[in-house]
Amino acid sequence: MNDINERPVADLRRNLRAPLIIQKVHLHGERSTIFGYSKNVSRSGMYISTTNPIEAGQQVELEFQLPPPLRGTVRCLCEVVWKRPFGSHLPFEAGMGMKFVDLPVEISEQLDDWVRSQS
Repeated sequence: MNDINERPVADLRRNLRAPLIIQKVHLHGERSTIFGYSKNVSRSGMYISTTNPIEAGQQVELEFQLPPPLRGTVRCLCEVVWKRPFGSHLPFEAGMGMKFVDLPVEISEQLDDWVRSQS
């Protein structure tokens, strides 16, 4: 059993040499799309750099290309776990942390193997 004071172990994350373009984001509500780049990715989520981040707690359908040499496009449900508004945290850029909600296990394992191979 985990001690209440223990911090959870974070997934390994890999900063991308070339950012992944977020191809489609399907939002329910006022905004139907956003534009952004993924700056890093792990088996559990990704950071998206965007000038107009979504509020924490919102869920969106996200579509993106897997990082090379992995191939294919992934579409999954994600939840915004935190956001950094434009101009509020200089010198950092605006964006949001996304948690994958229903990423297929095989894609999650591919991402984990890819991150480890890049270390």
